[in-house]
Amino acid sequence: MVPAMSIDAANQALAAYRATAAELNRPQPSSAAASGFDSLLRTELQQAVGALQRGEQAGIAAVTGSMSIQEVVEAVTEAELTLQKVTAVRDRVITAYQEIMRMPI
Repeated sequence: MVPAMSIDAANQALAAYRATAAELNRPQPSSAAASGFDSLLRTELQQAVGALQRGEQAGIAAVTGSMSIQEVVEAVTEAELTLQKVTAVRDRVITAYQEIMRMPI
């Protein structure tokens, strides 16, 4: 079960999500190094933001009745799985950073 959020907390989370989406959609300079990990991470984050936006739009469509329940459930489930994936990657990155910081120099 998901814990309840206050309206202010939900609005702050939505603002942060939209700021991240805007940052990801900003064009980046091209370089040979951009074809590596940076490119992969950027592509995955753009896809994640897209999935979350589709879930948000499906929720709005559900309220207006313009989308079937099955389509809404599929979009929301995709958004939930995407959020879990992004959270897992974030946790792994933080763990790796902490391990690096513990290494003796």
